[in-house]
Amino acid sequence: MPNRLADATSPYLLQHKDNPVEWWEWSAEAFAEARRRDVPILLSVGYAACHWCHVMAHESFENAEVAAAMNADYVCIKVDREERPDIDSVYMEATQAMTGNGGWPMTVFATPDGAPFFCGTYFPPQPRMGIPSFPQLLAAVAEAWRERRGELESVSADVTGKLNAADGLPLGGEIGPGPLAAGVVALAGTFDATDGGFGGAPKFPPSMVLEYLLRHSARTGDADSLRMAEATCDAMARGGMYDQLAGGFARYSVDNSWVVPHFEKMLYDNALLLRVYVHLWRQTGSALARRVAVDTAEFLLRDLRTPDGGFSSALDADTDGVEGSTYVWNPTQLADVLGAEDGAWAAELLSVTAAGTFEAGFSTLQLRTDPSDVDRWNSVRQRLLTSRGTRPQPGLDDKVVTAWNGLAIAALADAGAILGDQSYVDAAVAAATLLLDLHLIDGRLRRTSRLGRVGRSAGILEDYGDLAEGLLALHQATADGRWLGAAGELLDVALARFGDDAGSFFDTADDAEQLVRRPQDPTDNATPAGASALAGALLSYSALTASTRHREVAEAIVARSIPLIERYPRAAGWAAAVAEALVAGPYEVAVVGEPTGRAELERVARSSAAPGLVVVAGSPGQPGVPLLADRPLLGGAAAAYVCRGFVCAAPVSDPDALRAALSVHP
Repeated sequence: MPNRLADATSPYLLQHKDNPVEWWEWSAEAFAEARRRDVPILLSVGYAACHWCHVMAHESFENAEVAAAMNADYVCIKVDREERPDIDSVYMEATQAMTGNGGWPMTVFATPDGAPFFCGTYFPPQPRMGIPSFPQLLAAVAEAWRERRGELESVSADVTGKLNAADGLPLGGEIGPGPLAAGVVALAGTFDATDGGFGGAPKFPPSMVLEYLLRHSARTGDADSLRMAEATCDAMARGGMYDQLAGGFARYSVDNSWVVPHFEKMLYDNALLLRVYVHLWRQTGSALARRVAVDTAEFLLRDLRTPDGGFSSALDADTDGVEGSTYVWNPTQLADVLGAEDGAWAAELLSVTAAGTFEAGFSTLQLRTDPSDVDRWNSVRQRLLTSRGTRPQPGLDDKVVTAWNGLAIAALADAGAILGDQSYVDAAVAAATLLLDLHLIDGRLRRTSRLGRVGRSAGILEDYGDLAEGLLALHQATADGRWLGAAGELLDVALARFGDDAGSFFDTADDAEQLVRRPQDPTDNATPAGASALAGALLSYSALTASTRHREVAEAIVARSIPLIERYPRAAGWAAAVAEALVAGPYEVAVVGEPTGRAELERVARSSAAPGLVVVAGSPGQPGVPLLADRPLLGGAAAAYVCRGFVCAAPVSDPDALRAALSVHP
């Protein structure tokens, strides 16, 4: 019989609905049950596309004997970290504090009040390499709870106290060119000049850092910043982490050279990288960057879009329990699909070898050089993609996450406006409409939905910041006042509910469920930190509406991150990108006139790489668009109005004059 998870909206929880474990969702009722039974909590946290989460589920949670032990001695709670990042954040801090490591699946034993006393990650079914088996752990913790409860409660009190007392890096500094230059120097110290990226394996796509480097180069003309960004983007796009057939990026590379990925494809990575590659093309004219941007956008629309217009969270790493099996090839398979001649040509082009670059003689597909025969490559690519489509496919986590859809809306709106593709803007409109209609309830955001059914989890700070960012990008692409108004309302809620009197921001609202501590993380992870996302949206809103209040809050948030930018820029890429925009102005451009008359001015404006630039094009005085207010035509002709930091220049009608006016660095 299905357990309590059968009614969940999370695909991850639904994966466990038929376990013999008597799972609870995170709820007050679950903790009340633990207190009633006087047993500890066993908290298991993971996500749908997590390979080792699947492994532990098959090995332990589907095992009747193991489940019986779990049910007898614990109240077992299953949490989707993507649905409840606040819970994940708090207990991941505890796991890292206790073990020095973290990751998923995360396994936490806690008191009936939720205070952790033992934490870990994956536990095998039998002892392995010094790791106890999961059954051994269950028995040991249960015995300790019965015989030495005082010791466990003392540990939990100590851990909780230390977490609440943790200060971390002192926050606060002055925004200016100096700290931003220092951050670039720090990045250069960890840059991999051979393979791109920063640091060693595993290598994750440094999306926010890349945006920072592009903006720094655009503002200062610094060649090293651009070199690091372009080399990293090229290396990622040519390796096996990028899907050379269907577009889209896998989660990370297990090696230095971006050859072997962890095969899950996440919405947030692809949304962030789509925006980076669009901006790289805008800045350099790179044909590779444009191709990758287009293919990644098409991947989002083809493979992750939901029937109601949102975007699914992820494609699994596994197919039928085997990681990567959908994507890898050997030379024989290429020849079977393409014939001997094209198969040999493709094997050489795509680095498919007899020995293999992955496992068991299979290879990921790399495209280290551009094919000399483009027509032949297009034919080969299409035939391989068609054949791959007949293989078993990875599972789809089809929940719609507010923050990640906000990132996708921003990326698609930017891509549509800059590349001139209305279909991308239309997709962004559909996703924004879904979120505002379904996820926004009584003025407050919910975190997720699935199949048109909104989840119960409250939105966190990144949901407000990232969705506002997306809506503001969409406002610029469409000149529709609805998106600006909705963004302003979200920002008002964020300012009222997530901040404190000291000017800092928490990741959960002041009226959210109280956990063992209120999470507050100023650092980026796979996505921008919530506070940094909010700062970026506040600054864009300020530039679009001339609101000094919103700019002042953005400045205060970024100022708190200056020490991070200077010393640990890999953890503060988005704050640094927002700081670049603050130092640069940002520029505000209003283009007025009929569509055909203003087209070239609009193209020039949108082709500028000025950090944080906002552009709106439309008719003079268009309702709901403050940037177009009091901006008449110039002698009956289309005109562009350029302001920077609330100081405006004279309007221009000549594209070359506009291009000169938008020049940022000497």
